[in-house]
Amino acid sequence: MNDHTDDDLPEIIENITYDELQVGQSARQTRTLTEDDISAFAALSGDVNPAHLDADYADKTLFHGVIAHGMWGAGLISKVLGTTLPGPGTIYLEQTLRFLKPVRIGDTLRVTATVLSKEDVKKHVTLECEIKNQNGALVLAGVATVIAPAEKVRRPRTQLPLLRLVDPKARFAVLLASVAALEPVRCAVIHPCDAESLKGALEAGRHNMIVPVLIAPLAKLQSTAAEAGLSLEGIEIIDVAHSHAAAARGAAMAAAGEVEILMKGSLHTDEMMTAVISQPQLRTKRRLSHVFRLEVPMYDKVLLISDAALNIQPTLLEKADIVQNAIDLAHALGNPLPKVAILSAVETVTPKIASTIDAAALCKMAERGQIRGGLLDGPLAFDNAISPAAARIKGIVSQVAGHAEILIVPDLEAGNMLAKQLEYLAGAATCGVVLGATVPIALTSRADDADARVASAALALLLAHRYRKERP
Repeated sequence: MNDHTDDDLPEIIENITYDELQVGQSARQTRTLTEDDISAFAALSGDVNPAHLDADYADKTLFHGVIAHGMWGAGLISKVLGTTLPGPGTIYLEQTLRFLKPVRIGDTLRVTATVLSKEDVKKHVTLECEIKNQNGALVLAGVATVIAPAEKVRRPRTQLPLLRLVDPKARFAVLLASVAALEPVRCAVIHPCDAESLKGALEAGRHNMIVPVLIAPLAKLQSTAAEAGLSLEGIEIIDVAHSHAAAARGAAMAAAGEVEILMKGSLHTDEMMTAVISQPQLRTKRRLSHVFRLEVPMYDKVLLISDAALNIQPTLLEKADIVQNAIDLAHALGNPLPKVAILSAVETVTPKIASTIDAAALCKMAERGQIRGGLLDGPLAFDNAISPAAARIKGIVSQVAGHAEILIVPDLEAGNMLAKQLEYLAGAATCGVVLGATVPIALTSRADDADARVASAALALLLAHRYRKERP
């Protein structure tokens, strides 16, 4: 009997011809069901039956929990027949199936095919097919009829493409869950006069993260709400003449302690930040800087990128503040010692590239306690900052290289392009916040959707509660 798990399948795939097959001959493979298996099958088949995908619903069914699609198990039978017994060249004619027990996440299934009979004229073969779980219980059974291959086939096993499941809603839900226990705070939402910024503010309020105070021209706000089908009932609104007035009013309210968060709506970033800077009470000893939070499907960690929105060409001392602000956000997110990569075009200190000098100086500043709470290394190029293989090939021995959690970019242009590339080309889920003021500022692009704005509000909420305990 051939007996394999998914981890030890041979590199060469070889069939068993009709003439070689014997009645009673068997092959067996083993597979453990994962949550990703269920999600992948649903994505490929379009079968989104909540019994397979919705834990709350599935708990109320007779199975009392999520179960695999029945045809996922049938696919395992097809795999045995197509790769092992008889193997390559097999043509499926018929398959009966009896679904006997549910298959749950974590179940280890043993899939067995056994030759029952052969029909010489048409080269038909019938095989008994069964799947048992780790307890020996039969979960699926049936009989397959195939045309067995007449000629020998022996070929290298095809390497399957890497499959990564991206579920933005799931990642979004995890972030919201992290702030669910925090008390909502009053938030001035500045000029939310397009559908996404208004929806984001109202959704953040509905999730009990903020108590929104909408500051905008009333007629324009009402028109936006009506067109988007959104209700403003019960929401505090401050009527102002235009976006400049909205920014000024919101900044003044924050300076007076009337709100604990500022949230950008549909106005330019410089318009918003000019109003903040004009209020001395909102300034701290640190420079204002923006931090993007990105969840990139191809990377196993949440990435923070700074500064890609405010500081165009920061000096060394300004970069020190940028680094410290990013570290503080990482702490608020629950990472006590984030790995900080100071990026440049190369990983060696080169006088002709000023950012490499700054990177080396920032690392020395961290050694001297001028930057606290993070593990710094630089200069690092982007590849060896996030890829252990790239770091190894280039001979970089570092706790940060290949494992970065914060990326400090050399200037705004590089940072903005990097963040947008990760969002639009790599499918990253993104949100952002400004640190360095006495209140956190949820700052998003005007192109961002409502979910990104809600996520940014979640970051701001974390910081607002941190600021209650320790003033920035």
